[in-house]
Amino acid sequence: MSNLPHPSELNAAKELPHAAHPPRHYRYYDLIMVAFVTVLICSEFISASKIATVGGFTFGAGVIFFPLSYLFGDILTEVYGYERSRKVIWAGFGSLIFATIMAWFVLMLPPSAAWLNASGQSNQPAWEAVFGNSWRIVGASLLAFVVGEWVNSVVLAKMKVMTNGKHLWARTIGSTIAGEAVDSIIFYPLAFLGIWSPALVVTVMISNYLLKVATEVVLTPMTYLVVNWLKKAENEDFYDVGTDFSLLPGA
Repeated sequence: MSNLPHPSELNAAKELPHAAHPPRHYRYYDLIMVAFVTVLICSEFISASKIATVGGFTFGAGVIFFPLSYLFGDILTEVYGYERSRKVIWAGFGSLIFATIMAWFVLMLPPSAAWLNASGQSNQPAWEAVFGNSWRIVGASLLAFVVGEWVNSVVLAKMKVMTNGKHLWARTIGSTIAGEAVDSIIFYPLAFLGIWSPALVVTVMISNYLLKVATEVVLTPMTYLVVNWLKKAENEDFYDVGTDFSLLPGA
C-alpha cells in the first residue's frame, strides 16, 4: 500500500500553511509587541479610573485608547498566527502585574513633607486617587484582559481559516465584538458592583462596549493598510490550521 499523500492533501497543504511555527526572525513583530504593551499599560493606569460625560454620553476615559490593544491583537493574529499573538497577550499580562506592584510599592512609601502642590497640600491623595486602584479592580482588570484578548485572538484565527483568508473586516470586527463583550462582562461587575450603583455599572459597561466596537469599525481601513503592508514586509500570512488554542502555552 502506497504511503504517498493523496493529491487533495497536497493541495490543502499548499493553500493553508501548517500551524507549526518554524523558527524565524521578523522585523516588526517586537515593535508591535512593544506598542501593544504600551497602549495597555497607559490605558489601565492613566485613564481607566476616570469617568467622563460628553454630550450626555457617560463612559470610562480608558475606552478612548484601550481598543488599540485589540487592534494590535488583530494584526498580530492575522499576520503571525495565534501562537505568537498568545505570547504578546502574556507579555501584556506580565507587564500589567509588574506595573501594579510598582504602583502599590511607590504609593506605600511615606511621602516627604516637602512634596506639596500649589495649594500647600500633600500630593499623596492625588496620586492615590489615580494609581491606587483596589486589588479588586486590579484582579478584575487582569482577568478580563487575558480572557478577552484570548477570545479575540481565537475567534479571528478560526474565522480566517473558515473564510480562507477573505473578508478581513468581518474577522476584525467579529473578533472584537466577541472579545470586548467577554472583557466587559467580566470586568465591570467584578470591579464595581457594590461600589457603583447597578444602574451606573450597566450604563458604563454598555457605553464602553459600544465605543470599543465602534472604534474597531472606524479603524478598519487602517487595519487593512497595516495588515497588507506587514504581510508583504514580513513575507508571512499565517493560517492556524491544527492549532492548539489553549490559553496557557504547552497546556
